[in-house]
Formats: sequence, structure tokens, C-alpha cells
Amino acid sequence: MAHAERHYSERIGWLRAAVLGANDGILSTASLVMGVAAANATRGNVLLSGVAGLVAGAMSMAAGEYVSVSSQADTEKADLARERHELGSAPDFEQRELAAIYVERGLSQPLADEVATQLMAHDALGAHARDELGLTEVHAARPIQAALTSAATFAVGAALPLLAVVVSPAAWLLPAIAISSLLFLALLGGLAGYAGGSSPWVSAGRVVFWGIFAMVLTALVGRLFGTVV
Repeated sequence: MAHAERHYSERIGWLRAAVLGANDGILSTASLVMGVAAANATRGNVLLSGVAGLVAGAMSMAAGEYVSVSSQADTEKADLARERHELGSAPDFEQRELAAIYVERGLSQPLADEVATQLMAHDALGAHARDELGLTEVHAARPIQAALTSAATFAVGAALPLLAVVVSPAAWLLPAIAISSLLFLALLGGLAGYAGGSSPWVSAGRVVFWGIFAMVLTALVGRLFGTVV
């Protein structure tokens, strides 16, 4: 019977990129448009700056994630290549090394030797990748997936503050952006916590705290800059 149990760790690859992208999209775009709005800019200029921030941010997220995760993937490939070479040149040593890992985890020496022998006979590279290097299929680096997920979720997140700019009255522009963005951040944080198996309230509280800090600081800078100019 196949093992059908699902674990939260299986979501790490896409969840990290999705949460990071959406959170950054909401927070950076909301802060940007609040800073511009606080400088007494027109609604059109506020919206234009927000759209430019959305496009630039999505591309930046995609490029950054791709480069970062590609570097991780290159490191994993280099480790696997070295391990493959060592398995070919010194298999006995590699078997003893694997057995020593199992002894450290609590197995007796005879049982550790037997487990190492059987696992290496079945898939030597896979056994060493998993137990020596800590590499698994679940946590494998996927640069394209991370880049596309980050760009898409950033764009979705950034669109939410822009929607507030479009629909809110001019007199209530700043509070409308702030309140709606904090609600979106709280919802995102709660969903991320739930999906990752942690407390939704704690996760929501973290993003709301930093969201308030970022938006207040940016609005103050925009207000001061607008006054000077």
C-alpha cells in the first residue's frame, strides 16, 4: 500500500516563494503609493507609481529567486557529483560512513551496518544524498518554479493596494490604502501560518507589525519630501 500521508514540509518549496512574493507585493507597493500620496501627488501619479512598482517588483522577485535558487541547485549538483565520484572510488569507506551516521542516530553497529549495506545496494547515491547531505526530492531546489511563483504572487499582492487607490475617495486615500493593506497582510499571514501548520494568529501578527512599521516610515518620508519640494 502506498504511503499517502501528507506533511507540511512538502509545501516548503512553493509556500516560501508564494508567501514571500505576496507579502512583498502588498507591503512594498502599499508603502510606495502611501509615500507618493503623502507627498501630495495626484491620484494618477500615485497609481502610475504603484503600477511601475508592481512591474519592477515582480521582475525583481523573479530574477532574485531564480538566481538564488539556481545557486542552491548548483551547489546540490556539485555535492551529488562529488558523492557519486566517492562512491565509485571508495565504496567501502562510503558504506562505513553511512553506517556511522545511523549509529549516531541510535542504531546498534550490526544493525547500522546491515541498513547501510541494503540501502547502498538499492540506491547508494540516494541514501548518501538523503542521510549524509540532507538532500531530498521534497526540498530540492526548483529555480523556475520559485521565480514564477514569486513573480505571480508579487503581482497579485501588489494589485491589492492599487485597487484601494482606484476605489477610495481622494480624501481617504492614505487611510484606505493603509487599512486595506494591513487587512490583506493579516489574511495572508494567517493563511500562510495555517498552510505551514503554525499558529495563524502569530503569523498574522508578525506581518501586520512590520507592515505598520514600513508604511508609517514611508508615509513620513513622503510627507517630509513633499513639504520640502
